[in-house]
Amino acid sequence: MSSYQKELEKYRDIDEDEILRTLSPEELEQLDCELQEMDPENMLLPAGLRQRDQTKKSPTGPLDRDALLQYLEHQALEVKERDDLVPFTGEKKGKPYIQPKREIPAQEQITLEPELEEALAHATDAEMCDIAAILGMYTLMSNKQYYDAICSGEICNTEGISSVVQPDKYKPVPDEPPNPTNIEEMLKRVRSNDKDLEEVNLNNIQDIPKPMLSELCEAMKTNTYVRSFSLVATKSGDPIANAVADMLRENRSLQSLNIESNFISSTGLMAVLKAVRENATLTELRVDNQRQWPGDAVEMEMATVLEQCPSIVRFGYHFTQQGPRARAAQAMTRNNELRRQQKKR
Repeated sequence: MSSYQKELEKYRDIDEDEILRTLSPEELEQLDCELQEMDPENMLLPAGLRQRDQTKKSPTGPLDRDALLQYLEHQALEVKERDDLVPFTGEKKGKPYIQPKREIPAQEQITLEPELEEALAHATDAEMCDIAAILGMYTLMSNKQYYDAICSGEICNTEGISSVVQPDKYKPVPDEPPNPTNIEEMLKRVRSNDKDLEEVNLNNIQDIPKPMLSELCEAMKTNTYVRSFSLVATKSGDPIANAVADMLRENRSLQSLNIESNFISSTGLMAVLKAVRENATLTELRVDNQRQWPGDAVEMEMATVLEQCPSIVRFGYHFTQQGPRARAAQAMTRNNELRRQQKKR
């Protein structure tokens, strides 16, 4: 038996009721206070349940909330605000900093000819800038100043060396104008197999109805004159990708297909790649920059398609895996070499 258990043995036969009967009212009140379970850190409990009541003072009366708020407001208005800001008087304290003159050691002093010293003493900032460019001190000027001084036989920079902190001014490039293609007119020309129509460019037209895009792909199945078909940034998804795949299985005149910057998933890309295997006339395919990464399986399928389709000589996609990237690069090199040999014949 441990010492702790031996210590508890002497309290086994104690009569608790007898002890409680012998306690005075003050001792009973103190015992009740000690037995209360309080949680001072629980902010969800009211103050009376977070700490013991240790006061004996009786309440002065019922709580009058309106009178308390009026008293607090009146007291706050009577308290004088403290002046935190110091008024500005214009007084200057301390002495201004004067940079000490550095004496150049004798071994670092450079002596020039009198004519050269006189010329440099009266040179302007623009002339000093051109002289620095000629001497190769390109770190003292911008690229534009340096090449202007080297390529021109006369002083063409009038801003001086102080202009190196300013950026070069470039002409603003205007935004690309919106695509003026009329979708309905384009659909009619594709359906009628217009011989003058060789390119269908619907790039950046984001409000094209999806049924109209499906009809356009359906009309491309029998078209024999269109050589380029581009649907960049048209919010096309997997249904349009499946329509493009069906078009590639039947069309035998299309040479370039661009479906970049759309919402096509791995399922839609896989359908297009499988259809490319059945098309022998397509030479350019661009499928990059979709909303989500297609995955390793699609990249491996891309490399396999390029290996099995020697007609494709241009492919637009940024591979993330090294294996498919190396296979695709090797396949593209082989396809371009085969195309070069065919042109020689």
